[in-house]
Amino acid sequence: MDYSVPKFPLDELVEQALNFLTENFAFLTKAISKLIESLMDGLVSSLMLLPPWLLIGIFAGLAWRFAGRNLGIATALGLLFVWNLRLWLPTVETITLVLIATFIAILLGVPLGIYTALSPTARRIVMPILDFMQTMPAFVYLIPAIPFFGLGVVSAIFATVVFAMPPAIRFTCLGIQQVPVQLIEAADAFGSTPRQKLFKVQLPLAVPTIMAGINQTIMLSLSMVVISAMIGAGGLGGEVWKAIQRLQAGAGFEAGIAVVILAMLLDRITQNIAKRLQDY
Repeated sequence: MDYSVPKFPLDELVEQALNFLTENFAFLTKAISKLIESLMDGLVSSLMLLPPWLLIGIFAGLAWRFAGRNLGIATALGLLFVWNLRLWLPTVETITLVLIATFIAILLGVPLGIYTALSPTARRIVMPILDFMQTMPAFVYLIPAIPFFGLGVVSAIFATVVFAMPPAIRFTCLGIQQVPVQLIEAADAFGSTPRQKLFKVQLPLAVPTIMAGINQTIMLSLSMVVISAMIGAGGLGGEVWKAIQRLQAGAGFEAGIAVVILAMLLDRITQNIAKRLQDY
C-alpha cells in the first residue's frame, strides 16, 4: 500500500535507544543479572532442601497466623494437591519468581507512590506514564528485557516488575491522598514536621490501601508467569508452555490449575492481612 505521508521512524528510534543502552550499560545489566540469578537459585535451592510436606506445613502455618484457620487449612490442601500433581519444583520456582518480582516492585513503587502523592508536579508526570505502562500489552515488555538480560529468569523478573509495579504506585498515592484533611491539619497544628506527619499520620492510615496495591501487584506478577515462560523463565509457566508446544492438554491443564491455586491463596492471604490492618 502506498502512503503519501512518510512514516515516522518510531521503530528505528526505539532500536537505536536500546542499542545505545545495551552498549553503554552492559556492565550494569550483567551485574544485576548475576545478582538476581544467584538470589533466585539460592532461594529455590534452599526451599528444595526442605521436604515438601514440611514446607507446605510452614506455608500453611504462616497463612493460619496471618489470615486465619480456614485459609491455613485451604493452603495446606491446595499445596498438597499441587505436590500430588508432581509439580512441586515448578511451583517453588514460580513462588520464588513472584516473591522477588513483587519485592522489587514494592521497593520501587511504594516510595515513588509516596513522592507522587506529596508532589503535584510529580503526579502530573507519573500518572500518564502509569497509564502507558498498564495499557501496553504484556508481551511487549519481553522485547527490551532480552537485549538487557538475555533469555532466562532475569528477563522474566524485569518484565514482571515493569508490568506489575503501577498498582503499587497508584494505590500508595491514593491511600495518602485519602487521609482526612482534618487529621493533616491537626498534625500541622501540633507542629509536626513533614517527616513526622508522613510516618505517624499519613502512612499508617494508608496501609490498607497500600496492601490492596500489593495484592494487585502479586496478581499481575502471577499473570506474567506463562508469558515469561516464552523467554525461558521456567516454573509453572514453563510447564504450560511445554504442554502447548507438545499439544498435551492434560499436562497444560494441571499446570494451569496449580497457577490458579497459587493465585487464590496469595489473593486471600493478602486480602485478609489488609482487613486485619484496617481493623487495627
